[in-house]
Amino acid sequence: MSTSDLPPRQQPPAHPQPHLHADCANCFALCCVALPFAKSNDFAVNKAAGTPCKNLRQDFRCGIHTQLRDKGFQGCTTFDCFGAGQQVSQVTFGGRDWRTHPGTAAAMFEVFPVMRQLHELLFYVTEALARPAARPVHAGLREALDETSRWAAADAEALTGLDVGALRQKINTLLLESSELVRAKAPGRRKNHRGADLMGARLARADLRGANLRGAYLIAANLGGADLRLADLIGADFRDADLRGADLRDALFLTQAQLNAARGDTATKIPTTLTRPAHWAGRAGGS
Repeated sequence: MSTSDLPPRQQPPAHPQPHLHADCANCFALCCVALPFAKSNDFAVNKAAGTPCKNLRQDFRCGIHTQLRDKGFQGCTTFDCFGAGQQVSQVTFGGRDWRTHPGTAAAMFEVFPVMRQLHELLFYVTEALARPAARPVHAGLREALDETSRWAAADAEALTGLDVGALRQKINTLLLESSELVRAKAPGRRKNHRGADLMGARLARADLRGANLRGAYLIAANLGGADLRLADLIGADFRDADLRGADLRDALFLTQAQLNAARGDTATKIPTTLTRPAHWAGRAGGS
């Protein structure tokens, strides 16, 4: 189904709803069932899509939630559904879970990855709309928010037929324009590291204000004390990156999952909309 086949509006979409933060209490553990994972540094075992994780309890809760990192399931702590789980569970399927209503399982597991992409787009568009510097593209962003919200409220049949890739491409153009406008406010020459391989890079105390770090590989990079204000971080891979003492207060498109994947401390400055991960160290570093 193309994006031109958008279902008619049932009611005016709320802004900034649907809720874009995971609410596991109202989800049927869809990330623990619908998605596959492979045995690696992030996961202790292999799991096929549509198969419940061995740690999943009957009440849809994780049996090792407080020990995920210790048990080899670090990947679970860095995943973020952007609220897609509760949307699919409580709205798309009206509270009917896949255990007591097994007939919903296949469709529910197919819809969940699509909904996650929609909610991720809603997260980014909502942030761009909150940036005064992006005002020249706010009209287009509001249209994108409206369209994506309506898709998120569609039924399972419509969602499984949606060409979500085409929608992402269209919205990404607006996000790129927003990024250029916001990053133009950063002082000095703005660095372009889009898609760059910066794994293990020594960037301690680097001035990365307004940098383009879209899709950059920053795995195990040393960013201790670095200034990342107004940097575009959409899709940047921060697994095991050292963010101790770094400043990310105005970083653009930073997600909770990216923070969860990194190492930081009490001196790391983060946006007020995000939460300091529990596993972060208590003292500053970056040397």
